[in-house]
Amino acid sequence: MSTEPRRIVLASRVSQLAQIQTNIVLDTLQRAFPDRAFGTSFMSTQGDKNQAQALYLLGGKSLWTKELEVALLDGSVDMLVHSLKDVPTALPPGCVLGAILEREHGEDSLVVKKGYAVEGKPARTLDDLPAGAVVGTSSVRRVAQLKRRYPDLVFKDVRGNLNTRLAKLDDEHGPYAALILAKAGLIRLGFGERITSDIVAPTLYHAVGQGALGVEIRADDAAARALCDALTHWPTSWRCLAERACLRVLEGGCSVPVGVHSALAVAGGAARAGRLRLVGTITAIDGQRHVEHEIEEDVSSPEQAEDVGARLAKVLIETGGREILEDITKDRERRGGEEKTTEEVQKIEAVMEHTPGSA
Repeated sequence: MSTEPRRIVLASRVSQLAQIQTNIVLDTLQRAFPDRAFGTSFMSTQGDKNQAQALYLLGGKSLWTKELEVALLDGSVDMLVHSLKDVPTALPPGCVLGAILEREHGEDSLVVKKGYAVEGKPARTLDDLPAGAVVGTSSVRRVAQLKRRYPDLVFKDVRGNLNTRLAKLDDEHGPYAALILAKAGLIRLGFGERITSDIVAPTLYHAVGQGALGVEIRADDAAARALCDALTHWPTSWRCLAERACLRVLEGGCSVPVGVHSALAVAGGAARAGRLRLVGTITAIDGQRHVEHEIEEDVSSPEQAEDVGARLAKVLIETGGREILEDITKDRERRGGEEKTTEEVQKIEAVMEHTPGSA
């Protein structure tokens, strides 16, 4: 009877970015465990298949993970590699988050159309764009926050993989002056040179888990859990667990305008501990209402970090966030579920594009 460890199969979405991210995890595992056998598997998810409708209308984060989790639970694969921001805060029974890798570039970035200039000067920031300029993003979170500071800009949904989005941006007859994209994805795909500027807090708070990779495994898979220990970057993990605990209490999906910022000042010594600072925000879709709060305190375990996130969420709810989230839920319910017509997509885009005081 063979005593060789089983081959571990890593799976993810079929997109180019997902494959690159899976190979990052694969390379890390192969360096840490050179005698172990690993493989990869890639599949399409509902989110990959529907590239036409605004994410706000499509539902929650299971768009990106459900098909993968079926394969994980039936034993076809052993590890799922995700962009952590796409992972639901409540996983299916039998699934757990086994590892969170070191965060890279959690912020969002501005990418301006090639050759775009204002009065002969190249535009590099949102402040450089003229009134009425169209900015493309698939994120209601970004739109909601930025409409508060830039009410004269027009925000329009843009879907597709990164190559498709950049092609839409650079089309000389296209509507977009710029796009807002996650910096980590741009860099991992080799498009770092297209970044014209970063958009950071307090102008724009990033999504929960943004910039970090998460590895999902079966809860009863001790072998996979042991491998995950070599992947986890504990300071990133504690920060992201706090962010996810906040979102879990708020029950926000990937298109709900919840933004966060976190930092962990690691204490000296052998014990894992540090001072955690967590900022959370909820913004109405039209940008007119916004709640924000911050908690900073010492933590010495991931559970304590999660407690900080949960308490932050409760403060946000009690200081106006509840009404904002209820309005978002009502808006979705009015639109009748996940299947939307082109006319309905145009209606939500009209809300995203509306500027107070404009015609």
